[in-house]
Order: sequence, then structure tokens, then C-alpha cells
Amino acid sequence: MGFHAFDGVRTVRTRFWVEIALGTLSGLLFLVTLIWHDWIELIFGVEPDAGSGALEWLIVAVTALVTVLCALGARMEWRRTHPAAAHASQ
Repeated sequence: MGFHAFDGVRTVRTRFWVEIALGTLSGLLFLVTLIWHDWIELIFGVEPDAGSGALEWLIVAVTALVTVLCALGARMEWRRTHPAAAHASQ
């Protein structure tokens, strides 16, 4: 019947860590592609879009979307496991 500092707080599921890892990797790929446009040509030695840059912009768009979706998913998972923290910010 003692006081427990962690009453009501559950551990996060593996899903949270997967979303954090995938979001971080896609965010890094987003930044690399945004800053260093020709990394695909330099690393792989091919020009899949014939030098137009269309593939790079597609990678930027897709990785930005994946990063945002992973961040939202991780946030929802965090709020699910830490309900007191979710209500404290309101």
C-alpha cells in the first residue's frame, strides 16, 4: 500500500522504437537529399532520372512524408503509455 512513483505509466511498445528509428533514418535521408542532390549518381554511378533531378525530389517528398508520419505515430504511442504527461501539456 505504498506510494509508487510510476503508477499508471506503462513501458512503450517496440512500435515506438521502430517509429523513432525509421523517422530518424528518413529524416536524415531527407536532409542528405535536400542538401546533396547528386548523391545517388556519385554513390551508385548511375543516373536513373537522366540527370533531371526528378528522382531526388521524389525522395525528398517521400522521406518528408515518412518522417512526419513516424513522428506522429511515435507521439501517439508515447501519449498512450504516458497519459499523465499527455494531459499535463494541455
